[in-house]
Amino acid sequence: MGRLRLQSGIKAIEEEEVDDCEGTSSRVALACMINSEVGAVLAVMRRNVRWGGRYVGGDEHLEHSLIQSLKTLRRQIFSLEHKWHAVNPNLYLKPFLDVIRSDETGAPITGVALSSVYKILTLDILDLNTVNVDNAMYLIVDAVTSCRFEVTDPASEEVVLMKILQVLLACMKSKASVLLNNQHVCTIVNTCFRVVHQAGTKGELLQRFSHHTMHELVKCIFSHLKDIEESQLSNGGSPLLAPEIGGLDKGSDFHAKQVENGDGSVGVEETRLPVGSPVANLVDQNSVAELTNGAQAMSEPYGIPCMVEIFHFLCSLLNITEQIGVGPNSNPIAFEEDVPLFALRLINSAIELGGSSIQKHPKLLALIQDELFRNLMQFGLSMSPLIVSMVCSIVLNLYHHLRTELKLQFEAFFSCVILRLAKSRHGALYQQQEVAMEALVDFCRQNTFMPEMYANLDCDITCNNIFEDLANLLSKSAFPVNCPLSAMHILALDGLIAIIQGMASRITDACPVPDHAPVEFEEYSPFWTVKCKNYSDPDSWVKFVRHQKYIKRRLMIGADHFNRDPKKGLEFLQGTHLLPEKLDPQSVACFFRYTAGLDKNLVGDFLGNHDDFCVQVLHEFAWTFDFHEMNLDTALRLFLETFRLPGESQKIQRVLEAFSERYYEQSPHILANKDAALLLSYSLIMLNTDQHNVQVKKKMTEEDFIRNNRLINGGSDLPREFLTELFHSICKNEIKTTPDYSAGFPEMTPSRWIDLMRKSKNTSQYIVYDSRPLLDRDMFAIMSGPTIAAISVVFDHAEQEEVFHTCIDGFLAVAKISACHHLDDVLDDLVVSLCKFTTLLNASSVEEPVIAFGDDLKARIATETVFSIANRYGDYIHTGWRNILDCILKLHKLGLLPARVASDAADDSEYALDSAHGKPPPSSQYASHLPSMGTPRRSSGLMGRFSQLLSLDTEEPRSQPTEQQLAAHQRTLQTIQKCHIDTIFTESKFLQAESLLQLAKALTWAAGRPQKVNSSPDDEDTAVFCLELLIAITLNNRDRIVLLWQGVYDHIANIVQSTVIPCTLVEKAVFGLLRICQRLLPYKENLADELLRSLQLILKLDARVADAYCENITLEVTRLVKANASHIKSQMGWRTITSLLSITARHPEASEVGFEALVFIMSEGTHLSPANYILCLEASRQFVESRVGLTDRSVHALDLMAESMASLVRWSHEAKRAGEGSEKISEGIRDMWLRLVQALRKICVDQREEIRNHAVTLLQRCLAGSEGIPLSGSSFLQLFDLIVFVLLDDLLEIAQSHLPKDYRNMEGTLVLSVKLLSKVFLQLLQELSLLSSFCKIWLGVLSRMEKYMKLKVRGKRCEKLQELIPELLKNTLLVMKAKGILIRRSTIGGDSLWELTWLHVNSISASLQSEVFPGKELQQDSESPHLGSSPPESSPLPSGDISQAVG
Repeated sequence: MGRLRLQSGIKAIEEEEVDDCEGTSSRVALACMINSEVGAVLAVMRRNVRWGGRYVGGDEHLEHSLIQSLKTLRRQIFSLEHKWHAVNPNLYLKPFLDVIRSDETGAPITGVALSSVYKILTLDILDLNTVNVDNAMYLIVDAVTSCRFEVTDPASEEVVLMKILQVLLACMKSKASVLLNNQHVCTIVNTCFRVVHQAGTKGELLQRFSHHTMHELVKCIFSHLKDIEESQLSNGGSPLLAPEIGGLDKGSDFHAKQVENGDGSVGVEETRLPVGSPVANLVDQNSVAELTNGAQAMSEPYGIPCMVEIFHFLCSLLNITEQIGVGPNSNPIAFEEDVPLFALRLINSAIELGGSSIQKHPKLLALIQDELFRNLMQFGLSMSPLIVSMVCSIVLNLYHHLRTELKLQFEAFFSCVILRLAKSRHGALYQQQEVAMEALVDFCRQNTFMPEMYANLDCDITCNNIFEDLANLLSKSAFPVNCPLSAMHILALDGLIAIIQGMASRITDACPVPDHAPVEFEEYSPFWTVKCKNYSDPDSWVKFVRHQKYIKRRLMIGADHFNRDPKKGLEFLQGTHLLPEKLDPQSVACFFRYTAGLDKNLVGDFLGNHDDFCVQVLHEFAWTFDFHEMNLDTALRLFLETFRLPGESQKIQRVLEAFSERYYEQSPHILANKDAALLLSYSLIMLNTDQHNVQVKKKMTEEDFIRNNRLINGGSDLPREFLTELFHSICKNEIKTTPDYSAGFPEMTPSRWIDLMRKSKNTSQYIVYDSRPLLDRDMFAIMSGPTIAAISVVFDHAEQEEVFHTCIDGFLAVAKISACHHLDDVLDDLVVSLCKFTTLLNASSVEEPVIAFGDDLKARIATETVFSIANRYGDYIHTGWRNILDCILKLHKLGLLPARVASDAADDSEYALDSAHGKPPPSSQYASHLPSMGTPRRSSGLMGRFSQLLSLDTEEPRSQPTEQQLAAHQRTLQTIQKCHIDTIFTESKFLQAESLLQLAKALTWAAGRPQKVNSSPDDEDTAVFCLELLIAITLNNRDRIVLLWQGVYDHIANIVQSTVIPCTLVEKAVFGLLRICQRLLPYKENLADELLRSLQLILKLDARVADAYCENITLEVTRLVKANASHIKSQMGWRTITSLLSITARHPEASEVGFEALVFIMSEGTHLSPANYILCLEASRQFVESRVGLTDRSVHALDLMAESMASLVRWSHEAKRAGEGSEKISEGIRDMWLRLVQALRKICVDQREEIRNHAVTLLQRCLAGSEGIPLSGSSFLQLFDLIVFVLLDDLLEIAQSHLPKDYRNMEGTLVLSVKLLSKVFLQLLQELSLLSSFCKIWLGVLSRMEKYMKLKVRGKRCEKLQELIPELLKNTLLVMKAKGILIRRSTIGGDSLWELTWLHVNSISASLQSEVFPGKELQQDSESPHLGSSPPESSPLPSGDISQAVG
């Protein structure tokens, strides 16, 4: 707390205007503080005899200069009048710094002086406003870094070293640290590292503190990098930063000379920090001095130069194990781990703080790209898990900050380190494998990592498929093969799921999923020259990388063909337009150069072939390499790594000639010509064989190699140093001319690294992925199958709930991606996998499946997930619906489904309808009379199942369920409720068309084919349940009924036609069909015919089935008619309806309801139409003739028929008004009228007297009221020939041949029929008289009267007919006479109607002629016009007279 107040006081002194009293108080306070520090130093010094024994007698004495300076400061400190920032810091710092520099002081004195300086620095007295502060900071750094002291004991030495570190760190954290120059910062770091180096032989505390200080220094220095402007880049690139400046002396020991500490006597040996130690020197002072620009840069305020130097030094520490030996007191194993680990941690801190600012400074970036990453590749394969972990952390930081500059480095790291370590079969220890896998998972958790690897590497034809390899690695590593589930499997699973969830998170409404067209090649273009036009435009680069990936895939397929047959492989690539139709050397050479997976033996044989084309390909192949400024052996290694060098000497020579020519062109160096390059290359191949072939016993020496290469350089010798370097390079590192397929992943050799660095300068721009799912569909298509399999296997083997939920998160993410990218097959596979885990598809072998399900957490979680996916992403489920339905059916059999899972949510009247069919309401499922737990009731709902556990059956004793069983059952019910299974069907109207169709097909498939014989109860129950679901989705999708209708109809037709006995299935089918028609007719007029035609299935029911359900069928048909009569337009539709109604006419229970429907249609002609008129007549006739029910209904039916005459008249008037086309309509009306009177005529011979007589009466009314019907001449003839005459003949026959008991009171009917004949004839006489067949009709009338006159009923004539017929005939003759139709004519031309008429009349009544024609009239009539001519217009018969005559 005191320190805080002191600091606030100092700030008040420096920054605020205060009164004199406060200012004086602050100055005094600081003076007291410094005075106390002086006193502390003097007190420690006086302990030592050397400092305390210098006094002599009297006032004279001799004092050491260090003591004098301290005392002088004491005297001056309180006399200062200026504010502290105006006081030269050297005044109060120099005495302490002199003590620190002095080699006469011991460790305790130096330690106290260091503490005093540290206290001054932490009080913030020194800031940018302080006078001469820069010089003061320089003095502090110089004094502390050159600190000398006598060692009295190890503990005090360690204290001093710790305080040195404290002061140096305080200098860097001071506000005035920005005034330090690059040289000072390097010196500080150098000194601190020397302390770290010395701490290796000291105590644990010093070691930890020195490491901590070094970390803090690095953090403090590199945190300043973000504040450095890019303008300093030019200054940061000075020559002083060449690698050798901060280099290490390879000939020196790592440890400084250890000085033996004395026992505390005055003559102890002095020790000082070893300035000349190779590790101690961060900057070579002499080298710096030789470079003017470098010296100038080092004297400037610290910035990029010192950071580059420090970073280079930290990187060089990673090479320390090869340069420096291990001391006798150190642990080699610990050293091999500690030093690189320490350096890596410092490097990691520098990268964390420098961040993306590093890429603004080329020198720093170059160090990371080359030296650092090269070392990371090496230490990434370390046996130490700590080092591997730190390397991976550094690479992760580099990915975040500098990935755009490290494209190929990342490819190399993952290919040669991560993939190599993560596969245990390549020799990696389990700890290494685990660390590598953890690092990979960390990378996978970065949402952009995998997409960027795919876009930048997998879609680059020159790079490895890193995304694909990593995804395959994770999926395979997650599989527990012949072993229990381990942490490694879970770790790999986490990585897989992290990738999948990253894809899922990019799918949002704000970022719609792009729809990419498939890539196709229509013509050849050099694939190795394709470039992206604009990397900043996603539309451009996405198209480009997909194009490149297509090329890469085709090249790999081509490589596979090439490996089997080179000729066919090239032909395949020509067919895909990746090679030209006429092969050229350059295209084939680029195919060999840029295609992975080629058989290097075949490539080598092709390139070494003597054929002219192959030779041209060889030269083009060599020209694809860049050998600029490259050593010959390195170039040769790179060249021979791409194929296997042939064994024949001629082929070898051709290959080496092409190589030498290319190498000499780019890197001549000291070679005189290409022949020298050829000879030396050949010599290197021979040396390589000699040194690394086990069959060669006598190895070539260096002298032998040099001697073999004399005079090859244009007649002169090559430099000995040059040849020696080549010799040792080949001896240490073999040139492998035979491809090694065993490793699986390449090793990063120096030559490959050099090639990588060259390629990185020309590689394509790094693509930075944003939050949009631009390439996710392509990526997911690659990894979806292995991912689903891996998650499924882990889920299957897992036992912990946490792992369950992890797997479920993965499943849901896969479902989301599959749905959003329309990968229906993937979603179906996922559903299939999940359904297996529900245990619902397994054969039930347990006694209590419901309890077992409740106890199985995995099964319940899987079930919830399946139905969650079905509800969320049902649009994209196709074949998976079958598996989902299997689960639903199992739940149904167990009685676990909600009561209304198969109901139509839009039909509120369903329950009432079901009750009418005789089904109990759903609430009855909750009754207490439930079966035992072991035999679940199929029809029970959720509450019903629960009630089974709670109910007790007194008839069958059973055990009371335990609490565990009740709890398990409750869990089961809760799970099913969470599934919302009913929503799948009630919300099916939102499913896409294809998915809906597949759901319907799945229901049909699950129901099975109906059996004609009795099926098992379970099978029937399943079929009924599936049918209910099918009907439910049909009704819920009325707007898309066209899509479903054919399948639904076929299924119901199969049921109807296959069922011969009444059962629930056929009942559901029939009434479901009727319900569909009821619901859909109002909305689908275009489908009305199809819907109504489907009802014909009911007519095909087996007689027993039809009889059982006839009443309810009729009731439903009646409802349909009443609700939808106006929507039935076609004749076919009405034929179906009337057929169904007609059948009911003879059914005792159904006839009343059927007739009600017919009355609704025909009453007042409301729903009669030309389309249904004849059909309704026929149906009415059926009801008239039916003996079921009372006679009143038959009479009512007759009245309906007769009343329909009004509709015909109305339609006739409407047709006349319509004008055009009326003739055709009139013809139809005439036909309907004839059908009406024919139907009535048939009923006139009914055995029932009331019906028979009423029919005759109605027939007479219809015939007499035909004025509004447009009848033609032929119609009149038909009227008498087919209706009237036939009726009289039939009645005559019945009267003569049938027993009276069959036809009671036929006399009354005969009377009515004769009256009908007379009245109809008179009513139509005017029209009939104009017909040529009038004579025939008239004679027919006379002949029927004559027969009826002679008729004997029961052996005697009918008195009523004897009286009636003459009277009717007389009236008829009078009317004919009045109209001038019946007159006498001359006998010329043969017999006339006159004679025939009277011939018949006289046989009926001889007196009629004289009564109708008295004597005078008969004579006058003989002079009148002939019969059949029109009567005179002057003597028409008044209508009243005609009516009177007819009456």
